[in-house]
Amino acid sequence: MEKYKETFDSLYKEIGKIVVGQKEVVEQIIITVLCDSNALLEGYPGLAKTLAIKTMAQLMDLKFSRIQNTPDLMPSDITGTYIIEETSGKRNFKFQPGPVFANIVLADEINRATPKTQSALLEAMQEKQVTVGNTTFKLDMPFFVLATQNPIEQEGTYPLPEAQADRFLLKIKIGYPSYDEEIEIVNKYAFELKDQKVRVLLNKEHLLHMQTLVRQVPIANDLKHRIVDIVTETRKRPNLIEYGASPRASIGLVLASKARAVVKGRNYVSKEDIDAMAYPILRHRIILNFEAERKGMSTDDAIKEILNKVK
Repeated sequence: MEKYKETFDSLYKEIGKIVVGQKEVVEQIIITVLCDSNALLEGYPGLAKTLAIKTMAQLMDLKFSRIQNTPDLMPSDITGTYIIEETSGKRNFKFQPGPVFANIVLADEINRATPKTQSALLEAMQEKQVTVGNTTFKLDMPFFVLATQNPIEQEGTYPLPEAQADRFLLKIKIGYPSYDEEIEIVNKYAFELKDQKVRVLLNKEHLLHMQTLVRQVPIANDLKHRIVDIVTETRKRPNLIEYGASPRASIGLVLASKARAVVKGRNYVSKEDIDAMAYPILRHRIILNFEAERKGMSTDDAIKEILNKVK
C-alpha cells in the first residue's frame, strides 16, 4: 500500500505542473478510475475541468477523446457509423468508429446535447459496449466517461434525467481556486507560452490490477452497516428529501470508500472515507422537496444532516 501511495503522490505532483490546486477533484477522478466507473464534473467555465481530465489521460497513458456536446449532435456522431467503401469496383459497408472508442471519453457540456444523444452514451457507460445496427462492438478496457456540465447558462440545455445521472458513480463539484492559487495560475499561463510535458506514471495493466485490488480491500461490518444506514436514511426524510437514493448508491459508497483507502495508502476502510465519499456519491441521487429548497438548502446540506444523525 505504501508503494501505491507513493505512485499517487507522484501523480499529484505531475498533474500539479499543469493544474494548480484542485487536489480533491483530482483525487475523486482517480477514485472513479479505480472503481471502473464514470463521473460527472460540475463547475463554472474556466475552472480546468477539461484540462484536468486530459492531463489524467496523459499520466495514465490512455487513449483520450473529447465530445463537444451541442444541440445538433447526433448519436452516430458519438458511436460511429457505417460508410460505403469502394475497393476493386466493389462497394462494401465499413464501420467508422466514433469518439466513444477510447479509454477516457470526455463528454464536454453533456447537458447541451439532446436526450437522444445523451442516451447514446448510456450503453457504453453501463455495458462497456456499443451497438450500431445489428452489430455490438466491445470497448477497449479500461473505459471511463467523464462528463462536464456548467451549473449556469441553463438556456438551451437538456438536464440529465435522474436515471441517467444515477449511472455516474460520482458528481464532482469544482470550486474557485484560492487567492494564492489564482496568483500561481496567472504566473503560469499569462507570461510564457511553454508547453508543459508530464511523465507517464501508470498504464492499462497497472489500472486493471488496481481495480481488482480495490474490490479486495476489507471493510468492517459496522462500517458496512453504517453505509446502508446512510443510504436508507435518505428515504426516511419526507420533510427534507422527495426521493431518496437507490441500492446503487450503497454499492457505490462501499466501492468509493475502498478506492479512497487505497489512494490514501491504507488497506482498510475508515469512517473518514465514508464521510468524504458520501457527498459526491449522493448529491446527484437525492431530490430535495419544495420545503427544503424554499429554505435555501442544497443537497450537500441534506447529506451533512444525515451524516450527523447516522452514528
